Amino acid sequence: YDYLFNDPDPDGPGKNFMDAINPDSLTVLKGCKIESTIRDVQMPTANQNSLTYQFIRNGYFCLDNVDSRPDALVFNRSVALKDSFKR
Repeated sequence: YDYLFNDPDPDGPGKNFMDAINPDSLTVLKGCKIESTIRDVQMPTANQNSLTYQFIRNGYFCLDNVDSRPDALVFNRSVALKDSFKR
């Protein structure tokens, strides 16, 4: 996930917040390579928080507790390592 809005003040005077929606706020990457030991992580249950992982040069990610399966892991980025949002 990235910023939902591409404007730091999307609901400012005279603005329609719908015009400020970031079309790239959701990016899905498939077929990514990851450290082989990550396949041994324990799957979180629906009411359990997962552990966080740092993916080098990308950010901190957590295992999705709804969409992940042992044969298809899904990670959600919670914090990026570099913030390039212009204010």
